[in-house]
Amino acid sequence: MQFAKRLEFLQANVFADMDRAKARAVAAGQDLIDLSLGSSDLAAEAHVIEAITQSLNDTSTHGYLLFHGTQAFRQAAANWYTQKFGITVDPETEVLPLIGSQEGTAHLPVAVLNPGDFALLLDPGYPSHAGGVYLASGQIYPMPLRAENGFLPVLEEVPAPVLAQSRMMVLSYPHNPTAAIAPLSFFKAAVAFCQQHNLVLVHDFPYVDLVFEDEAETTANPKALAPSILQADPEKSVSIEFFTLSKSYNMGGFRIGYAIGNAQLIRALRQVKAAIDFNQYRGILNGAIAALTGPQTGVQATVTTFRQRRDAFISALHRIGWQVPTPAATMYAWAKLPEPWAKDSVRFCTHLVETTGVAASPGAGFGKSGEGYVRFALVHDPSVLETAVNRIAPVL
Repeated sequence: MQFAKRLEFLQANVFADMDRAKARAVAAGQDLIDLSLGSSDLAAEAHVIEAITQSLNDTSTHGYLLFHGTQAFRQAAANWYTQKFGITVDPETEVLPLIGSQEGTAHLPVAVLNPGDFALLLDPGYPSHAGGVYLASGQIYPMPLRAENGFLPVLEEVPAPVLAQSRMMVLSYPHNPTAAIAPLSFFKAAVAFCQQHNLVLVHDFPYVDLVFEDEAETTANPKALAPSILQADPEKSVSIEFFTLSKSYNMGGFRIGYAIGNAQLIRALRQVKAAIDFNQYRGILNGAIAALTGPQTGVQATVTTFRQRRDAFISALHRIGWQVPTPAATMYAWAKLPEPWAKDSVRFCTHLVETTGVAASPGAGFGKSGEGYVRFALVHDPSVLETAVNRIAPVL
């Protein structure tokens, strides 16, 4: 049996290797503390669950849901963006419901790239961004992210021959895995760069609310500590942004998000989706509407929880002598590995879980420039995080 060559790029998976290492650790009797997955352990708000629960008894929600039936959700999403960022959005042409932002970022390259075209991706970056390019038979040019540059790419370093074959750039700030924030000034430069070189600008934006530092560069809206790419491109000339309710609203298991931005890009992505799936169950969209339009106190409570976890975890690491910078955003800590582990993050993480039961994500799994780092997801209470650090100490 023969398979498409594009699958060859998807065979190597560090995270599948880590899953096997975790399984071995559990089988050997280790008490697992899993800090490897960015899946929130917090619950969705009660009014969100109630909206979904009420939908279950409404038999009109049990059939296929076509685009027209998502109008209320698209309107809620457009209003949310306008209130948060001051950007006017047309819910009919500039919003598209998604099964999480990962689905959108993986499918968009199919609509934008021809075989052999380049996509400019962050390195390290979220793995599905690369996966979507490979499924579209595109090529990847990794833009290295360095600590000395605030984990922002240097756009001028992209070679001219690569730019000539490039069709899209993918950004994502606040950034997974480095937890870096991009200022609005960088986004404006990125928009100008993409306009100059005729590139689609994709921004994956799941951590918009998980920002902890008040000094983050913002626009006049103090509630928006992490800027939207659409604030740098209000005409939506080249930009599309992806948002998920998984992080801000703890709805990861419900798989609901949306794309927002350039109407032509939204239409192209909609064409791809139409060949693959219908929309989610209407009840999930009703829950998402309740999340976007209801009380936002739960969002702030989530931010407060992860700030407390961050502070406890970083303080504990500093006590054992691991001087990891305090992340300004997201639910992660991005830690540079000390010797003798500095050049083999996979070996470190495998050894760590098998000997201590603490699971983390090796930086190499996020790209070549992630080597030498490890990512910890702060998805447990502070007491558990401090226990994890106490187990880590002898390994260091």
